[in-house]
Amino acid sequence: MIQTIKNRILNGGSISEQEARGLIETPAETLFEAAQELTRHFLKDDFDMCSIMNVKSGKCPEDCKWCAQSAHYKTTAEVYNLLPKEACVQQAIYHEKQGIRRFSLVASGRRLTKKQMASVCESYREMHEKSGISLCASLGLLDSEDMKNLYEVGVNRYHCNLETAPSKFGELCTTHDQRQKIETLQAAREAGMDVCSGGIIGMGETMEQRIELAFVLKELKVKSIPINFLSPIEGTPLQNSAPLPQEEILRTIAIFRFINPDAYLRFSGGRTQLNKEGQRKALAIGINSAIVGDLLTTIGSKVAEDKTLFTEAGYII
Repeated sequence: MIQTIKNRILNGGSISEQEARGLIETPAETLFEAAQELTRHFLKDDFDMCSIMNVKSGKCPEDCKWCAQSAHYKTTAEVYNLLPKEACVQQAIYHEKQGIRRFSLVASGRRLTKKQMASVCESYREMHEKSGISLCASLGLLDSEDMKNLYEVGVNRYHCNLETAPSKFGELCTTHDQRQKIETLQAAREAGMDVCSGGIIGMGETMEQRIELAFVLKELKVKSIPINFLSPIEGTPLQNSAPLPQEEILRTIAIFRFINPDAYLRFSGGRTQLNKEGQRKALAIGINSAIVGDLLTTIGSKVAEDKTLFTEAGYII
């Protein structure tokens, strides 16, 4: 069956939800080999690196159970207000010199105030003028006016994770819903931007719910999909979550590739749960992009080491 599905996808077709659920029991190596063929067919050897900067941290009024920056939980996450544009420009130039393709400002909170948005737009305007790096933004649940303002100062991609399956989201966050996230992505598209959206794996969801998330992203035509693996943070309700087995992580990546064959699947937070061999396997079977550098409230990885890892996997930076 898997060969039939793979060949259909290679010829421009797609997989059904029922077929995707069947992949859960497919022998691992059979699944991985097919996913690798899909990755190389649709994305070739191009690898997309991006980096992020936490421009505003902590005191978030939302109650997302995974997040160290929520004001509902007592964690050791840093708390600071909006950083000045000089710091943003410096980081944009620094990341561009490291050969990173994209750079994003990320802010805690439901959304920025109008005054904060004006300040952030000034930062983006100067980053656009003083560097050649592509600019992304992840600033919460913004409206159409905010999106248009961001686009006018050089932002060409907006990020807003759906986080988990629609059937699971209400268990993990009660202060906003996925409909608002989808409306945010739609507003970004209407303003002229690409969109980036993915989720966190390992928050108690089933494999079927991961498939549910992957199909929502497919329906939304998202072509940049960050895949995070939960890093349990002390003080949050998910602090005692058990790490996922390595094969389960790899199987999840492979199934995401079957459902979204021409999307960039992006290594994001928590990828160190895979050992080096596991990371290489993930790069073969579906991962073809990554957030590099530090990752908000957890430590990421060194860019030079990542470049070596990605090029050894056969990709071109």
